[in-house]
Amino acid sequence: MKIVQYILWTLWRIWFYILMGVPIIVLSPLLILSILSEKTYPQFFILARLWAKIILWGMGLPYRIVREQQLEQGKSYMLVANHTSMTDIMLMLVISKNPFVFVGKKELVKIPIFGFFYKRTCILVDRSSSKSRFEVFKRAQARLNQGLSICIFPEGGVPDDENVILDEFKDGAFRLAIEHQIPIVPMTFYDNKKRFSFKFFSGSPGLMRAKVHEFVGTEGLRLDDKKDLKDRVRQIIYKELLKDQK
Repeated sequence: MKIVQYILWTLWRIWFYILMGVPIIVLSPLLILSILSEKTYPQFFILARLWAKIILWGMGLPYRIVREQQLEQGKSYMLVANHTSMTDIMLMLVISKNPFVFVGKKELVKIPIFGFFYKRTCILVDRSSSKSRFEVFKRAQARLNQGLSICIFPEGGVPDDENVILDEFKDGAFRLAIEHQIPIVPMTFYDNKKRFSFKFFSGSPGLMRAKVHEFVGTEGLRLDDKKDLKDRVRQIIYKELLKDQK
């Protein structure tokens, strides 16, 4: 019986990568046109949201989103959430209709087909390089100046310890939010790890729940307030995850 389960897990993972790749191939003429200029990024973002919905529904991962506050059209935000799964990317795209740019690890560039567009539309960071981290701030500032939002998973990666509910947050998202005086949008992803973790032989179809918490303002804050802001946002997500475990 265990062998059957491993076979089903393998087929399910293969299906995930098929769902990632085939829509990109089909939509590639439009996708390529939409990345020729930064001005057409909003059009690329519409296609990216369609791609995300195809993957989630195709994997049998319907979603339910509870919102304490609504994003305003045309306004920039700093979007942050806990990070446990590759499907975090898709769920974030579904949640926000406001065009945003991901700040993500450069290793994802290696994924065939997906990596081509990821490299050209996201802000890549090499966390082992201080120069790379500085370049991230410059590129993120440029995108915010264009009226876009930024999405950063502030844990900086997926926690190594399986028992860790939420890892410590890095400073980057909060520094950028303060410098640009934009609201932070904390989000809790409850089920992504259970549904589709980075562990190959794991997961199952089922509901993926997310909560968009009340926004945390940064107006009037200075960089000296960065730690308090970071801790406040982390506590919002951490307490929600703890409450869901009870």
